[in-house]
Amino acid sequence: MVTKNFQSDELLKKYTQSLKFILDRVIATVALLFLSPLMFVVAIAVYFRMGSPILFTQSRAGRFGVPFKVYKFRSMTDARDENGNLLPDDKRVTHLGKFLRRVKLDETLQLWNICKGEMSFVGPRPTVPEQVKNYNEFQKLRLLVTPGLTGWAQVNGNIELTWNERIFLDVWYLKNWSLWLDFKILIKTVAVVIWGEHRNERTLKQAITEIDSSLKATESKVLAEALK
Repeated sequence: MVTKNFQSDELLKKYTQSLKFILDRVIATVALLFLSPLMFVVAIAVYFRMGSPILFTQSRAGRFGVPFKVYKFRSMTDARDENGNLLPDDKRVTHLGKFLRRVKLDETLQLWNICKGEMSFVGPRPTVPEQVKNYNEFQKLRLLVTPGLTGWAQVNGNIELTWNERIFLDVWYLKNWSLWLDFKILIKTVAVVIWGEHRNERTLKQAITEIDSSLKATESKVLAEALK
């Protein structure tokens, strides 16, 4: 009976994940059409403020570490020092770029990545392949799901979190995923855009506690199996 219930839960989760994939692509397509006039205005503004190219592209690691090209509107200039070296990021970000980042308009082009199935609306944010090469086994867990425009770490602190704290929140999301959780994250993302990013200590503590307990339970099970 327990096995049958477990199999039913796994089957339901599989169907729900398939539904998420379909919803992602349908909604992203509609959003692209709806937002295209605004994106055109942003493109013109970027061109007149920062020149060409209008877009910023970069290789990122997708699900299972498979690389793909991510698209953004440019938010920084190519300003350099007297030796020809690029200035620090904070010296190159324009006022327009700060605004685009603040309201997430620079990332609207990633709707195209969602349409292509490379990204989802919700999931761990994709990192560069060079960083993925240095992942330990625990950090690699975040690669088991499709990366997203926004995620559990982004609505609970984002830049105010350390890298390890983001990993714990990403893995917590992976273990607790549901369409309802995705919906909550999207609502929280709107709040972040309006009121800004704030570190959520309660949510972070919950994630660390649950994941630590899960890891200890797994280690105990492996040890018990080894002692048989």
